[in-house]
Amino acid sequence: MWRIRRKKDKKKKQSVLKQSKQEQDPLYNHIADNENQLRSIYQDCSDVVFHPFSIGGKHQALLIYIDGLSNTEEIDDSVLSPLMTATGNDQEQQVDKLIKNTVAVSETKAVKTFSDCIQAISTGKPVVLADNSQTGFSLGLSKWEKRSVESPEAEKMIRGPREGFVETLTVNTSMLRRRIRSPKLKMQSMEIGRYTKTNVMVTFVEGIVDKTLVEEVTNRLNRIDIDGVLESGVIEEFIEDDPHSPFPQTLATERPDIVTSNLLDGRVAILIDGTPFSLIVPTTLYTLLQAGEDYYRRYLMSTAIRWLRYLFLVISLLLPSLYVAVLTYHQEMLPTSLLISMAAAREQIPFPALVEVLMMEITFEALREAGVRLPNQVGSAVSIVGALVIGEAAVSAGIVSAPMVIVVAITGIASFTIPRYSAATAIRMLRFPMILLAGTLGLLGIMLGIIMIIVHLATLRSFGEPYLSPMAPMQFNEMKDTLMRAPWWKLNKRPRLTGESNEYRQSPSQKPSPIRGKE
Repeated sequence: MWRIRRKKDKKKKQSVLKQSKQEQDPLYNHIADNENQLRSIYQDCSDVVFHPFSIGGKHQALLIYIDGLSNTEEIDDSVLSPLMTATGNDQEQQVDKLIKNTVAVSETKAVKTFSDCIQAISTGKPVVLADNSQTGFSLGLSKWEKRSVESPEAEKMIRGPREGFVETLTVNTSMLRRRIRSPKLKMQSMEIGRYTKTNVMVTFVEGIVDKTLVEEVTNRLNRIDIDGVLESGVIEEFIEDDPHSPFPQTLATERPDIVTSNLLDGRVAILIDGTPFSLIVPTTLYTLLQAGEDYYRRYLMSTAIRWLRYLFLVISLLLPSLYVAVLTYHQEMLPTSLLISMAAAREQIPFPALVEVLMMEITFEALREAGVRLPNQVGSAVSIVGALVIGEAAVSAGIVSAPMVIVVAITGIASFTIPRYSAATAIRMLRFPMILLAGTLGLLGIMLGIIMIIVHLATLRSFGEPYLSPMAPMQFNEMKDTLMRAPWWKLNKRPRLTGESNEYRQSPSQKPSPIRGKE
């Protein structure tokens, strides 16, 4: 049995290697041989169309394309009709020139190998092959259904651009080109995936970005050897500095304005075909806690909201564990009246505070996950109504106490204030070990957990940049855009670790005043 299976696997492997070798061969001189080779490669592919025709009634030719990926109307009008009615020299060496001069398509590229033909056909570009010629032509007539540009659902703003990336790479790159109208905006293309051949674009602004950062990004991407890339999350896990860290080391966003802002700060953006989410590297913890809207409204309001965000980050991480620690080990820290009130509320509760918190946190996370997976029309209603009904029923049944429901509700609301979903997920994950430490060691356990988190963050890097930068190492000049958001006329310099080669983003001394306006 095992010998038979081994023989089958060996034959299958040899067949795959043989086909792969055939794809690297150059095109044959006779069109019949080329057609037979391509038909064997596309065996059992009913959506691949082979359309034989003659050029000017003299030269046999073959058109290959995939139905649904190519614009058939343009093929008829700009390719077949002109070539079939073309008149030219009978000389064989003029066939290639005749095709190139007759086809009314701006994007025409010569293909000389079967792999070039396969690559063009797979991307929706029809390929024209002629008899007695070892050169074919791929035509830029790709056309498929695409989603229209809409406002990102996961990154909503009150003030700011309303458009977001889509699943089509060319549309996303055009959005960046429309915002950065300079030839300094560079886009390096590569393919990742043995079967998917996913187009990946490395984007940066020349003269601002550090060249070593671009080299590091391209090296990490070139190391990826995988069957297919279906989403940016696949690439993210391959290029992280510490794959075991719960904290994201890349900034995932589907907003072109945020990508533009980071490009102008000297960072690198990675755009992937087939997903609206782009990756920005390097990133820091404070970057993940900033929203794009912070830079569009008045700086005083943005600063106040940032402080509120930092406060609720601490609440989201520590409030349940503090509740467990105080009720279990440190009751003397509570005022007498509050202690009596909480003791009365917990009098009929059969579970210790640790089990009570874990039950409610797991229930809350389940409701939140259910609300995300359900359709938009019912998802929010189910999560809100479910939380109210279950919380009220649990208190009435004496399973959990009313203060516990309040603590879990405040913790859940606090986690929603974190603008990046990946960062909020990391905090939600860390909340459970913090609760366990509080239930076993009290405040000592909480302090131990905080120290472990800080040590981990201090040693974490994102493409060489410290994760706690600019707090650790301390960089006072960049604090104006970390704990606070200084006015735009004060943000003269780019971040030191990413935009060092081009330090200043604007001219200094631009503070507005009536006197300066008269000048």
